[in-house]
Amino acid sequence: MRESRAVTDLDASTELARLRGTIDNIDAALVHLLAERFKCTQQVGELKARSSLPPADKSREERQITRLRALAADAGLDPVFAEKFLNFIIAEVIQHHERIAEGK
Repeated sequence: MRESRAVTDLDASTELARLRGTIDNIDAALVHLLAERFKCTQQVGELKARSSLPPADKSREERQITRLRALAADAGLDPVFAEKFLNFIIAEVIQHHERIAEGK
């Protein structure tokens, strides 16, 4: 019985390491995707500042939240979580746009 348990523990450790490796790769991809997204939003902020447009666009934000909630639901991700995540990103982007508009 002990030998069987040891094999099961080894199998669990191997599977855990494999799953954690996958998670690490996904986390790295998320960081790179967020970096690319912020490069684009930086350009948007600069364009808005040059064009005297406001840093925030509530109608765009609402459309994006609706769109992201639907994508999340289709992907089996909690839409409430997806909305919280997008709201966090939007708040950061608006702060960046405000700093750009202020010339900082």
